[in-house]
Amino acid sequence: LWPWLLASSGLSALVQLVSLPFFPDSPSCLLIQKGNEEACRKAIRKLWGEGDHQAEIDDIMKEKGAMASTKTLRVLEVIKERSLRWQLYILMTVITTLQLCGINAIYFYSFEVFNTAKFEEYLIPYMSLGVGLCECLSSILCSTIIDRFGRKVLLWGGYTLMCSVLVLLTMTLSLQHRFFWMHYFSVVLIFLFVIFYGMGP
Repeated sequence: LWPWLLASSGLSALVQLVSLPFFPDSPSCLLIQKGNEEACRKAIRKLWGEGDHQAEIDDIMKEKGAMASTKTLRVLEVIKERSLRWQLYILMTVITTLQLCGINAIYFYSFEVFNTAKFEEYLIPYMSLGVGLCECLSSILCSTIIDRFGRKVLLWGGYTLMCSVLVLLTMTLSLQHRFFWMHYFSVVLIFLFVIFYGMGP
């Protein structure tokens, strides 16, 4: 079954590959980068139907004018630019914390935790699959609530809850030889960590 599960990810890629030529080009790309207004109007009609879409075209033209008056900076120029310094720091902090938040360790050691919890060996791969499914579902949930709470709240909340779960997980893994129920608590914490990761960072 596992080879089929792994191969199933190629199915979505195949669907995209076959259907992509039938998708219209981005109207903003056609107008801003290629300068083809007629193709832009055609793409808009294909996307939004017949009607007067002059307001949308005017917005794209304003964006084109704003981009024309903005200088394109190279990487070193972005680093040296004082006005972009704080944005650069924030971006680097978010990316660094995302890489070091512990999600890779959780995925790497989850199999061992499930095995220590005395689950049947044939069930462990499906539990690992459930962990990935939790991340997928929590990411979908995040996309529905991000407009309501804002990115900053989700980031702070996600990282705070993830830190709390990691502290508890460290304790449960250290005490798992003393109390038999600690194994199951560790499994619950792994699922919670993945859910908080999907909803936050």
